[in-house]
Amino acid sequence: MRHGYLKYATALTAGCLTMAISSAAIAQTDSNAEIEEVVVTGSYIKGKTQSSSPSPISVIGANNLSEIGASTVADLVQTLTINNGAQNNPDAFTQGSTTGTSNFNLRGLGVSSTLVLMNGRRQVTSANVTNDGIAFVDTSALVPQIATQRIEIVKDGAAAIYGTDAVAGVVNFITDDTFEGFEVNAKYQTLTDQGSQSDTLIEGKFGWAGETTNIMVAGSYFNRTPLTTAERRLSRRGQDDTSSLGNPGAFFLFGALPVIDPTGCDAQGGFSTPIGGGAQTTLDNAGLPFTAGFCRFDFGDFFNLVPDEERIQAFGVITQELGGDHVFRAEVSYADQTVERGNSPTFPFLQLSSAVVPTNNPGNIFPAAVGPVLFFGRAIGNGGDVSPQTTDRDTLRLSASVDGTLSGDWTYDVAVTHGVSNALLRTEDTVTANFSAALRGFGGAGCDASTGTAGVGPCEFYNPFATSFSTIPNSQSVLDFVIGTQVTDSKSELTVVDAVISGTAGDIGLALGVQYRDETFSQDFDPISEADGFAFLIGGQDFSRSRDAKAIFAEMFVPLGDTLDFSAAVRYEDYGGNIGDTLDPKFSLLWRPTDEWSLRGSYSTSFRAPSVFQEAGVNTSLNQVTDPLGGTAFAAVRSLPAAGRDIGPEQGKALNFGASYQSAGWELDIDYWHYDFSNVIIQENFQAIVNADPQGDRVIRANGDTGNILIVLVDFVNASSVTTNGLDVNLRYNIDTDYGIIQPFFEGTRVFNYDIDDPQGGEIEGAGSRNFSNFGSPTAETRFNTGIAFTNSVHDARFYVRHISSLTDDENQGQRIGAFTTVDAQYTLNLGGVIDGADGTSLQIGVINAFDKTPPQVFTNGGFESRTHDPRGRSVYARISARF
Repeated sequence: MRHGYLKYATALTAGCLTMAISSAAIAQTDSNAEIEEVVVTGSYIKGKTQSSSPSPISVIGANNLSEIGASTVADLVQTLTINNGAQNNPDAFTQGSTTGTSNFNLRGLGVSSTLVLMNGRRQVTSANVTNDGIAFVDTSALVPQIATQRIEIVKDGAAAIYGTDAVAGVVNFITDDTFEGFEVNAKYQTLTDQGSQSDTLIEGKFGWAGETTNIMVAGSYFNRTPLTTAERRLSRRGQDDTSSLGNPGAFFLFGALPVIDPTGCDAQGGFSTPIGGGAQTTLDNAGLPFTAGFCRFDFGDFFNLVPDEERIQAFGVITQELGGDHVFRAEVSYADQTVERGNSPTFPFLQLSSAVVPTNNPGNIFPAAVGPVLFFGRAIGNGGDVSPQTTDRDTLRLSASVDGTLSGDWTYDVAVTHGVSNALLRTEDTVTANFSAALRGFGGAGCDASTGTAGVGPCEFYNPFATSFSTIPNSQSVLDFVIGTQVTDSKSELTVVDAVISGTAGDIGLALGVQYRDETFSQDFDPISEADGFAFLIGGQDFSRSRDAKAIFAEMFVPLGDTLDFSAAVRYEDYGGNIGDTLDPKFSLLWRPTDEWSLRGSYSTSFRAPSVFQEAGVNTSLNQVTDPLGGTAFAAVRSLPAAGRDIGPEQGKALNFGASYQSAGWELDIDYWHYDFSNVIIQENFQAIVNADPQGDRVIRANGDTGNILIVLVDFVNASSVTTNGLDVNLRYNIDTDYGIIQPFFEGTRVFNYDIDDPQGGEIEGAGSRNFSNFGSPTAETRFNTGIAFTNSVHDARFYVRHISSLTDDENQGQRIGAFTTVDAQYTLNLGGVIDGADGTSLQIGVINAFDKTPPQVFTNGGFESRTHDPRGRSVYARISARF
């Protein structure tokens, strides 16, 4: 290791937040300042520094998180130009069970294709999976923000070093283990318009150091109040968020078209939608006028743009010197979260064969000669209250390691890490059997259908007609009877044992290691779900599956001269069974032709093994399906049951060329990146299945082949590929004045190609597209953050402009989703510079989205692109920080 190379450290920091000035950055502009050697993510060779890393690396310090006003990790991810399609907003329509979680999606290659580490060790995946069955690490459950010293992002493939999931890169959260003293922060943030949503964050940490012992503990409390769609409506009323199944609803006369509820539709808040020309007809033998069509229901005011959330986190670490250059380290982290979001009063009742209204139902206004009719609607609609969906999550992680010197400069590191994530999800829905019984007069908790009489005593009728709003209301007893709660209890566990030795042989650095991982994922459902007894959510099947993986890896660092370094790594990983094994190398070069310039390049192959859930889980999610036979409605999308699917690992190739320049206050980082991602594991696109064969075996309909779609059966398959490339640019200029440092900055990403080969959708040019109808992520072609900062010993002021270019909406015939540009600003006063004895105390105020820009309109549920744009308007915040 040549420590003279450390002057290149800042030249290789290429993150959007590193361009903001911090106290550390100020020190680095002083040529006389000593720059601390920092071991970075992406290598197991001890002593290797960022200056000798040929991989593009972003380093985000703790100060940087404060400088953008981040309350959560999701706030950080939202600003990263290298991220596309992370699921951090509570979109009830595409993110059924992941509300309150956060994740990375580097390069848009999927939320599971970025490996998330904490202090270089793996973290257990969330107990909740995405709608398409993807397991991911919930970054909100890692560690209190105040305990984070820095976040390092390796922006090229790193599977040869770390194994599965490091396809797009690695994100490593590094904690502040050596902190001494006491620090406390408090922050409050609130919207200025269209809602009273607010965030409250209180956090603290304490550190103590003895002669051979270091202890650091930290904790945080986060409370987020909700922002509902009723407060800030982004979708078009009566259009984007409407369902043909409402209450009031419609009725099918056997052998006829649907009939709009003759007892009232629009008067009770519904939207009459005539079909068949809309002519009013008189029913034979009754003289009753009716109109063929549906009574549509607008459900857009019942959901959340921001969930109601409460989270408590704790972290502790102890480092104990054992003597003889041996050190024991143990850490524990815990997160407990309760999160709630709203749903419509009840979901549509999709099981039409169980929605028969007999002639003796008191609300049935159709003459007996017509016979029974089918109700096409939902148990509660207009006039109903928000139905809450709640999730209780907890995540516990324990890690212990011993490292030290073997002989000479050879060292070892042995660690055991165990993590467990639990999630209990509760969602209300109509119970099919109970609703059917109540239509027949056997509703109510005290009713026994085998001995009771319909509509007598404890046995009650449910009235599905609009007269339930007036003359024949439904009792609370019968409503409680027909509504149940689906309970999903999920658990994810991970145990990792790894050992690494590293050292040098002459000038050559070497590292050798082994790793063993054991993973378990399980889901338990309530009895109604196990019997597919819910009318909309349908249900789910219990399952539990475990697997293990073994790996061996090696890394080498070779100086080829005073200015050229070569690095190589290789990893063999074996899962056995259907997945099998994989061998992946990485090669890289770093050349420093002058004191100002450094050039780097890397090539690697990588892999991502299917998750345990993808191997054996059965997932049921709710999605908006367009029926080729007519209409659009929500339906259940269910993965086909499998004892063990025959799917193998995804394969990736990553290529990166970059350059850094640093001189006379200028700092430039530029990188060209290229990924070729094949054998991508996808859950088949439900819409493509319906389009290909709308009456096939995998499209289950009510009333045979012509009724509305109830369930679409999909599967997990190795089917697709993604090829993407682009350019990252980070430019800063430090202007040292008598008053302080002024720094204009620019950081941006340009995506040249995001080409998808989808087995159902064909070849797709996904750059600049929302990619709704394929497995890809919404990918803006251009994202950048630019602005200017001023800082000195007392004042710190920052101004940001953030831009996301337009998208093509493939859900809506290629309509354009406009570009989104927002402005943020912040001012921090260091009280230690103006008040004696106040060192370490600061006051901060800021504004996010200063001009209250509304996210671009998307003609879809919710009205915006939740994986790209922040739905909140202008927010202001204040923060106080004190250190003792």
